[in-house]
Amino acid sequence: MPWDNVLGVALITGLIGLAILIVLWPGEKQGKRLLVRWGVPDPDAGEVMLAVRYLKRRRFWYPWLFLALPPLVDDTGPGSLFATLLLGGLIAELLAQRPSRGPRREADLVPRTLLGIVPAWMLVLGVLAVAGAITHLALTAQWKLLAVAAGAAVICAAITLLAVRRPAVGGPRVDLALRRRSTRVAIGLGIGACTSIGWPGGDFGSLLAVVAGLAAFLAVTAPVKRQPAVA
Repeated sequence: MPWDNVLGVALITGLIGLAILIVLWPGEKQGKRLLVRWGVPDPDAGEVMLAVRYLKRRRFWYPWLFLALPPLVDDTGPGSLFATLLLGGLIAELLAQRPSRGPRREADLVPRTLLGIVPAWMLVLGVLAVAGAITHLALTAQWKLLAVAAGAAVICAAITLLAVRRPAVGGPRVDLALRRRSTRVAIGLGIGACTSIGWPGGDFGSLLAVVAGLAAFLAVTAPVKRQPAVA
């Protein structure tokens, strides 16, 4: 891509990213809404603060990634959007691995496991989406797209595992709610990314795959309205 086009794309996407950041920069209202949607009714001020910090860690990176990625990958479509969301989530989870400077609650007696946070059927849907996309791209010899799909799958798996193992903060219910949101959104994005990458054609088979991927994405990322009693 010529440098003048690169700078033009970077300017446009950067302005869009900044506008999105300003509009969606989270406050107490957004933090409370997130917790209620993910099964934490009547959150207190401390829980809302944790939710706001959780959102800020993700949304801060979106405009800068949205600025840099489209020129690098020569794509201003869904591919750059998925890449922005995935890399933003990965950076946020890496930052969340640092021990909290504030007071930390005691660890739960029951250790956290992946299946304790994500139902098995969601993991199965994610594996099927990745396997289907990689198989289709291999059979059609689209090696570049295959590498991109595999990379997206690796990033989603990394986000999911990091969300499970990050240090606990806050009370059990808010900690579980935020972990569940991170893991399910990561798996959903993996399904969406692999579906869009693995079935780029405009034929009927590709349309069916995209519709199935969209349905799986919506099912996986649906909020949890009620936490289990043990939480």
